[in-house]
Amino acid sequence: MNLPLVFSPEVALAREQGRAIVALESTIISHGMPYPQNVQTAREVEALVRAEGAVPATIAVMGGKIRIGLADEELELLGRSPDALKLSRRDLPFALTSGRVGATTVAATMICAQLAGIQVFVTGGIGGVHRGAETSFDISADLQELARTSVAVVCAGAKSILDLPLTLEYLETHGVPVLSIGQDNFAAFYTPDSGLKADFRIDDPAEQARFLKAKWNLGLAGGVVISNPVPADEAMPREEIERITAQALQEAADQGIQGKAVTPYLLARIKALTDGRSLATNIALVRHNARAGAKLALALLHA
Repeated sequence: MNLPLVFSPEVALAREQGRAIVALESTIISHGMPYPQNVQTAREVEALVRAEGAVPATIAVMGGKIRIGLADEELELLGRSPDALKLSRRDLPFALTSGRVGATTVAATMICAQLAGIQVFVTGGIGGVHRGAETSFDISADLQELARTSVAVVCAGAKSILDLPLTLEYLETHGVPVLSIGQDNFAAFYTPDSGLKADFRIDDPAEQARFLKAKWNLGLAGGVVISNPVPADEAMPREEIERITAQALQEAADQGIQGKAVTPYLLARIKALTDGRSLATNIALVRHNARAGAKLALALLHA
């Protein structure tokens, strides 16, 4: 197929050499954090992946092409662009045909990573079933993508602003395995422990890689969630984040904020209500995930 993929020189060379490559999303840059912390974090995460021996491939849409790996000035553009599109599965064709700058969500990054032959993707937290979904039907497209696209997603669980029990039920229904690192329970983004069991605890990257190979070799298409809890000394108290999340959700409802605008609003509001402590935790968990994702990508080369 004539795919609209453009590889950065670093990623192109890594493909030729058969090196481990880790996909990184760009919505965390354009919609997940304020400037300049967003660009600083993106650069730090790329550096951490390199330090572990893998190659980072931050993904975005620019100039009618899917960019697999971004130059420093392109990271800066995403971080400063107030009108970058937030791209999920449905939005990719529009971004490509319109020539608009688009930042990829978990779902869109998984699609682009699979097209590029990249099997490991690092993010902050996956989307999921939103609280109140029994009336709003607000369920992130990330979950459907995990059910159909064969990419491993290393994350700090699902964002704690979501309905985590229903998110795990949805993943189970669609046959998406949830692995946990370092503990039996699923992580909850700002806090290490959601109180909910993951499907399997697998701490060793080599064993994680064997699990992935076994799944995909059986013809079981779809992703795997790898829950990597934020380090305890950089986490937020569970009770505090629950209280603040409830307040932010009510404020969003009062203002009529819906759809894809909800998550960026909540993250920004929680940052304000915690005097920036939630942003520090967000940055810490993404960095932690980058290390775990790079180790997994390296292990996959030998699985």
